[in-house]
Amino acid sequence: MPIRIVRLGSDRAQGEGLRVGTVRRPPRGVPKSEFASQNWYDVWYPNLAPSVETMKMAQAAQASGVASEWNAFGRKFKSEMAEADASRSLDLLAALSHQTSFSVGCYCENEARCHRSFLRELLAERGADIVPEAK
Repeated sequence: MPIRIVRLGSDRAQGEGLRVGTVRRPPRGVPKSEFASQNWYDVWYPNLAPSVETMKMAQAAQASGVASEWNAFGRKFKSEMAEADASRSLDLLAALSHQTSFSVGCYCENEARCHRSFLRELLAERGADIVPEAK
């Protein structure tokens, strides 16, 4: 029952289970009552989203396309995820991946240029069972 790393708002995979939104802000213009029915997320969990400052680093790195800026964002985000609360959350999700089906995600179109690529890596380091990235 592996974790799926998904783009929020995309169609759900069969058996995907609970969808967790690891984003800083809810989707714009969508009533809260429709988040799940429109495939955004079932539970909002901003604890695993980049801080506002770090999110701005990611946006700048995406816009510039400069690899060193993206790597700096990755280091900063991983540093945030090493803090106690985030680290315990990652440990919990990794353990749950062996017991139940669920997904975590973000709005970004390209996982390779999204914090969810780093979430995938951090969860794997904790022994999570993860659906391989779609190519």
